[in-house]
Amino acid sequence: MALRDRLQQSESSSDEPDLISHYRDRLLEEVDLDELARLKPAQRRARLERILSSLLSADGPVLASRDRSVLIQRVVDDALGLGVLEPLLADQSITEIMVNGPRDIFVERLGRVQRVATTFASEEQLYQTIDRIVSTVNRRVDESSPMVDARLPTGERVNVIIPPLALDGPSLTIRRFPQPYRLAELVDKGSLDVHAATLLGACVRARFNIMISGGTGTGKTTFLNALSGLIPAHERIVTIEDAAELSLQQEHVVRLESRPANVEGTGQVTIRDLVRNSLRMRPDRIVVGEVRGGETLDMLQAMNTGHEGSLATVHANSAFDALGRLETLASMSELELPVATIRDQVNSAIDLVIHLERGADGTRRVSEVAALMSSRRADYDLVPLRTFRQDPIGPDRHVTGTWVGSSLPQVLRDRLLRAGETVVVPEGGAA
Repeated sequence: MALRDRLQQSESSSDEPDLISHYRDRLLEEVDLDELARLKPAQRRARLERILSSLLSADGPVLASRDRSVLIQRVVDDALGLGVLEPLLADQSITEIMVNGPRDIFVERLGRVQRVATTFASEEQLYQTIDRIVSTVNRRVDESSPMVDARLPTGERVNVIIPPLALDGPSLTIRRFPQPYRLAELVDKGSLDVHAATLLGACVRARFNIMISGGTGTGKTTFLNALSGLIPAHERIVTIEDAAELSLQQEHVVRLESRPANVEGTGQVTIRDLVRNSLRMRPDRIVVGEVRGGETLDMLQAMNTGHEGSLATVHANSAFDALGRLETLASMSELELPVATIRDQVNSAIDLVIHLERGADGTRRVSEVAALMSSRRADYDLVPLRTFRQDPIGPDRHVTGTWVGSSLPQVLRDRLLRAGETVVVPEGGAA
């Protein structure tokens, strides 16, 4: 069998992993690790490729040019990066990599999940890759600590879970966050229409408190980043996240990231700790990547005590469900508050709810923009301002529909006018 075939079908030959392992070890013997550590990543890779090419020329097998290039790439990937996962990480069309053991690797490409032919040579190689990931964040994964969240140096978020919790072998999930989009670019991609974008831009500048809701993978973080880009450049912004994903372009931005407990079980810094601390940092805006616990109550109180114009995301199935979920999350704090009191906080704090959905064709879009018009302890009154009305799905599974607008309530119109914003939202359908 040709080397190219062995490299592409590693599961059918035990010689190929030995070949890569052999030259990886030879490569590491030849290089000065201290000097290598001082190089930039691109320079490091180029240096190793040159050394390996010399080794192959001196005593390696006779290979075709393409086979030689593939072998060099695989060996360097194994020495520097994440081995067989490196080509997948280099593919910009892939947004998620899901490893269900050494033989089963799936990716999400353009909104659709598909299996790929790439496999690990063995479970041991997969564990080596996992150890390389978690070691960069000073974490460990073993039977006593079988779950780990980490982040790659390039920003991708990683989750690892191993036996005995993962019954079929170690599981590795890598989520890549797409390049930051401006709101106008999301309009061009069909994620929302120009009238909704105009309305949201005015609301951000007028310091409305906005909650972005949606299910997993609907694009909440991407949309939060785009919306945050509309905050005036002179304002001081504090971002708070579990894993740093936002990429704001303004000059005056302070980025905070939570920290899990160390191996001794100490040193944890939660989102709630960071929300409380941010209030002492003189923020003009607070942007929370996602509220998922007791920090929700602190966020609502911040919105109600002068920190207007704050933005956050929450997992929910609809705009209305998002309000109920905020109630539930706020009740998870150590304060035992009545539901009516928490509802009072939500009604006073939240101005707009933007709900996102992912269609059957993998496209992500705003499905509803709604204003919360209720006050005090009254039942929630959400008024739709802009809604995507989906057409029946045809055989091609492509999602189409119409944007439907409603007139702005007078109280919102007056608030926008006081902020110097004039918005006309067309009623009825608009393509």
